Amino acid sequence: MFKNLSIITSILIMAASIKAQNLSVEKIWKNYEFFGASVNGFRSMEDGNYFSKITNDRSGTSITKHEFSNYEGKGEVIVSPSMLKYEGAELKMDDYFFNKDESKVLITTETKSIYRRSFSAVYFLLDIKTRKLQPLDSEHQPQTLAEYSPDGKKVSYIFENNLYIKDIESGKVNQITQDGESNKIINGTTDWVYEEEFAITKAYGWSPDANHIAYLRFDESNVKEFNMTYYNELYPDLYTFKYPKAGEDNSKVTAHMYNLSSEATSKIELGEYEYIPRLKWSESDSKLIVQTLNRHQNHLKYHLVTPTASNVFFEEKSENYIEIDDNLLILNDGKTILRTSESDGFNHIYKLSFDGSTSQITKGEWDVIEFLGVDDNNTTIYYTSAEAGAIHKGIYKIQITGNKKTSISKESGSNDAEFSNGMKYFIKTYSNANTPPTFTLCNNKGKELTILEDNSALRERLSKYKLGNKSFTKFKGAETKLNGWIIKPSNFDPNKKYPVFINIYGGPGANTVSDSWGSANYMYHQLLAENGYIVVSVDPRGTMYRGEKFKKSTYLQLGKLETEDFIAVAKELQGLNYVDAERIGIMGWSYGGFMTSLAMTKGADVFKMGIAVAPVTNWRYYDNIYTERFMRTPQENTDGYDRNSPINFVDQLKGKYLLIHGSGDDNVHYQNTMEMINAMVAADKQFDLFIYPNKNHGIYGGNTRNHLFNMMFEYTLKNL
Repeated sequence: MFKNLSIITSILIMAASIKAQNLSVEKIWKNYEFFGASVNGFRSMEDGNYFSKITNDRSGTSITKHEFSNYEGKGEVIVSPSMLKYEGAELKMDDYFFNKDESKVLITTETKSIYRRSFSAVYFLLDIKTRKLQPLDSEHQPQTLAEYSPDGKKVSYIFENNLYIKDIESGKVNQITQDGESNKIINGTTDWVYEEEFAITKAYGWSPDANHIAYLRFDESNVKEFNMTYYNELYPDLYTFKYPKAGEDNSKVTAHMYNLSSEATSKIELGEYEYIPRLKWSESDSKLIVQTLNRHQNHLKYHLVTPTASNVFFEEKSENYIEIDDNLLILNDGKTILRTSESDGFNHIYKLSFDGSTSQITKGEWDVIEFLGVDDNNTTIYYTSAEAGAIHKGIYKIQITGNKKTSISKESGSNDAEFSNGMKYFIKTYSNANTPPTFTLCNNKGKELTILEDNSALRERLSKYKLGNKSFTKFKGAETKLNGWIIKPSNFDPNKKYPVFINIYGGPGANTVSDSWGSANYMYHQLLAENGYIVVSVDPRGTMYRGEKFKKSTYLQLGKLETEDFIAVAKELQGLNYVDAERIGIMGWSYGGFMTSLAMTKGADVFKMGIAVAPVTNWRYYDNIYTERFMRTPQENTDGYDRNSPINFVDQLKGKYLLIHGSGDDNVHYQNTMEMINAMVAADKQFDLFIYPNKNHGIYGGNTRNHLFNMMFEYTLKNL
């Protein structure tokens, strides 16, 4: 009897233990149990032999110094917690920046996000030797984009759309521009659409001799305003900002040069253009490279600017569009730059001289992803590429002559690197689809010197769950093979029939099929698999790292080919013996929400359920830089806009459709969902809707993500 009781007790304990290891949305998005550790605040020091980082321990937050070749975890304390006390309270340091000789530190505190990349902050100046700590400018707070001048004697920053310079020794503040005004004139930083679509907020830079500052000026006067309502008080607040939609007026952007000696400003003459997406000084002499782009974004010009002259030394044209990126390195010979271009059909590195001559350095049917840097002797270039395939990201080096290309990382998986000055060492971040990131310190041959963080605590937590393996596969697609991944339940039985949940994005500039750690999204997909779903993702035509032809095949018709591919993949899945053909669901966010909405309408006979989060529903409602890059204007391409707007196909909707949006979305406006609602009401189509008040495109904050994913999870369980 007692023996049987013991067995029963053991079974109950085991059952309770197994239950305790089940996944839940709360574990993922409320308790954040599956968020890993990283290496914070890494900065290569000037000599390239040491690096600094933010260190937190019992005594508080400090900045510590470490040797690359002989790393020891503790390190030398450069800035101690006691040095960060101001008026009796320790500053909460968000970030830090050294001046050139590393005798002073610019400290960022009270950082507040504005849009995706922009922020405001309260900056402090710390003299390490004297331990003097002072506000950057107590009369003009908060600031943004503060930085030391190259000689370390001054600090520049932006306050209320104007550019300022502070002399550190005298404490004198000089206001460089006077006409900055909200929703009208911006100096030294960018407007909303440049920030979002050209990925820049800093629109000024110091000459290497610290005698000049080049900056952009945005005149937003003719850009139409967009209004968002925030529901906080008895009477809601109205937030108004300039947002140029497809076909509408842009800011008038001009480039200017400020001379610190004469305190005079001159306009840089650049001829005809629509955009100035980049400006960058050389580090060895006072040469400025300015890029200009026409409205169709298919004619890029490189301007060489000195304090006394400006001329176009190179032009590139495309039949469709040219993407702007940060792959621009100016060599210290004073006459050469490195750039990337898709001109041979794949994204490769080119050497470009100021006389206009150019030569190709990397070659092959694969894409370079980004520059990591060039060594001090300008002989070796370091970069990442998808040479091993679009799902992989590797670290490579090659001589500037194009010889001796070498991989210095694992070929499979995802590798990122942050190099030291001089390119002697780098911190590598490596992960794969089923393995959290490991951060290692390496030399420039790729040899791992030490492990900085292996996420052993996260790995231990993961080991307590029976997770399905994320594996990679190829789908036929509508016309060509497509990369995909699949997660099956850990107890998968090929003799059973399973519903399929397809997670998508599908748009230009982002792939969902990557041999890299997916963090919380990966765990959510594991939760679905644990509950009996096969989870799939696929990158359709129009996505990255398979060459220009594949990526730009969707030109002038965003949504058409991608929808055809998603429908083809769903039909292929329906033909598998272990798939329940009547239970195919699809979910996407942003561009993925756009694709989900098209799949649920144009592909209504295939998809039983769709969840569209923050979707674009008509490209007329989205910003002009992004939309016109791929579609041109609505006036030029009316058919392309109309034939691929889900609003125009709602009469075909059959399955369960959940529409989710944040009312404070400054990116994909809530207007998109409102117009989708109007169309479905007019077509007498029933649907489900949830709005998150005041939340932006990311829909997060407080318990929001936990609520959102619980809602989507329960909706999936009920309807798929």
